[in-house]
Amino acid sequence: MREIVTYVHMTDQEQFRPAAPVPGLALAALDRRSPLVVEVQARMGAPYGWGSAVRTAPEWDLWFARHPDRAFWLLSHEGEPAGLLACDLHPDDEVEIDTFGLVPEFVGRGLGGYALTLAVRQAWDLTPTVRRVWLHTSSADHPAALPNYHRRGFSTFKVEEGERA
Repeated sequence: MREIVTYVHMTDQEQFRPAAPVPGLALAALDRRSPLVVEVQARMGAPYGWGSAVRTAPEWDLWFARHPDRAFWLLSHEGEPAGLLACDLHPDDEVEIDTFGLVPEFVGRGLGGYALTLAVRQAWDLTPTVRRVWLHTSSADHPAALPNYHRRGFSTFKVEEGERA
């Protein structure tokens, strides 16, 4: 299957265009040992064929070991787990949003714009010296993902096309 991977970034907080708040939607730090890290990522990725949807327990252990500094936040709506944010701090004060999304039962309910707003604010606040926030999305992801990133102020800096692994 052909896949297009689009890389987007913001190089200044002034580029950020927040969405209107959604009552009841919140973002809170999540301990990496919480079972919600695995559960929510697997649920988020299942409709899109993400590797997180089919990882075994030993594969999760290896994944966590490869990313010892990854930070996690839980998106919740009215107290229910609704999605997840995971960020990596890279050299030169760059923050990669490695994982972001909603679980299927919260998709299509008008939460995505504000969920991304919360995620982007958190990414810019990861350290006081962040110079760039970036992520990538795939044509296999939800079709509203890339337009949402662009509406929030991200711009495309690279596009790759190839066969999906």
